[in-house]
Amino acid sequence: MKTSIRLFDSARNDRVDLTPIEPGTVTLYYCGPTVYNYVHLGNVRPVIVFDVLIRALQASGLKVKAVSNYTDIDDKIIAEAQREGRSEQELSAYYIKAYEDCLAPLHLVPLYAHPKASETIGAMEDFIAKLLDNGFAYRAGNDVFFAVDEVSDYGAISHVKPDENQAGKRIAINEVKHDLRDFALWKLTDDEGIKFDSPFGRGRPGWHTECVTMIKTVFHQPVIDIHGGGFDLKFPHHENERAQSIGYDGTPLANIWMHVGFLTAAKGEKMSKSLGNVVLAKDLLAKHSGNALRLFFYSTHYRSPIAYSDEAIEQAEETATRYIGALHRLQARIQLLDAPYDSETYDQDAFNEALGYLCDDLNIANAVTVLEREVRKALTLLRNPRVTSDQLVASAATLTKLFDLLGIYCEPLMVTAEDRQLYADYQAARAKKDFAASDQLRQALMEKGIL
Repeated sequence: MKTSIRLFDSARNDRVDLTPIEPGTVTLYYCGPTVYNYVHLGNVRPVIVFDVLIRALQASGLKVKAVSNYTDIDDKIIAEAQREGRSEQELSAYYIKAYEDCLAPLHLVPLYAHPKASETIGAMEDFIAKLLDNGFAYRAGNDVFFAVDEVSDYGAISHVKPDENQAGKRIAINEVKHDLRDFALWKLTDDEGIKFDSPFGRGRPGWHTECVTMIKTVFHQPVIDIHGGGFDLKFPHHENERAQSIGYDGTPLANIWMHVGFLTAAKGEKMSKSLGNVVLAKDLLAKHSGNALRLFFYSTHYRSPIAYSDEAIEQAEETATRYIGALHRLQARIQLLDAPYDSETYDQDAFNEALGYLCDDLNIANAVTVLEREVRKALTLLRNPRVTSDQLVASAATLTKLFDLLGIYCEPLMVTAEDRQLYADYQAARAKKDFAASDQLRQALMEKGIL
């Protein structure tokens, strides 16, 4: 199905039509983790949001080149590596693996690439050299800085306006930077952290330079369709990425800037390590399914904040169990009836309705209401003694399509010979009106997810 797609662009502060630069293909980049510790639950929300976006784009007939990076060069990584007594490479490799272990239960659509900052150093050096040549960067002290004043519309994404009253005080406050808003592109260092030889001296790149360079390098084009991440990245990270792109090749880096709302603690309190209310993704996924985590995040629009609570996760788990149970029961009944399964018999109107919600600035909550309705229809069919195999097949196909659209994973239920015998015994006991036996057999079938 091909349909129009509208997404909220932070720069234009409005919903806009997605018009791919290359017809038929969408280029998407969202910022990945800085790998110095275990990711918390808030880090996972953008990953899930952009996974649903990828699924919606693909369902709309588009190809998607989606990329998310690993920031494996950072002062936080260096500090943690020194604290733990291992190299930055060992530390980052460990936490990349821990991050990917957390993503596995979410059954994400595979990405086009996962670039690492450490693998793009040469490109960063060339990038910074061109900014210097173009007059958008300068050397000061031991570092290379980006000259924010050279970008006339700096603040276009975040809508943060410069403090004009600071103009006459900048040099007095900071004798190195020309402007307090300027940021480091390359930092010369004499600490024990990782360093690289470069035309600017032995040091390491600034964080804001890492992502923009990886985008230019991986996609091999000046502008991509969509750049996204958490709301906290809007300023200064994404603002500084855009500014560097303008200085490098005169482009704004992305046509649409998407930002995902914060995860907060209960009652809207900020999650922070100092308050002791941070929930690590690995801890939650040790107790709950990836489906539950998805459904928890689906309950609120992606641009709005969402408050974590144990009760909300438990409720999402119960909902996930009910959804999976409905499809399993349909699959079991279809197999017991020896009915041929046809995946193309799904309800196209229901699927298109859910997809339409996703294409309207990713209204996932409304798409879930369509799934909820179809699950209820399935449960009604299963209670109907006159239901036909065609109806069961169509219902199963519809749920499967909606699950796939929303990233909900369901391991197919396979009926065994033992299950068939158990079901036959159950039907025979019912026919004989042997209620004690039928109740016992029914309980056994329910425990297997067949009834």
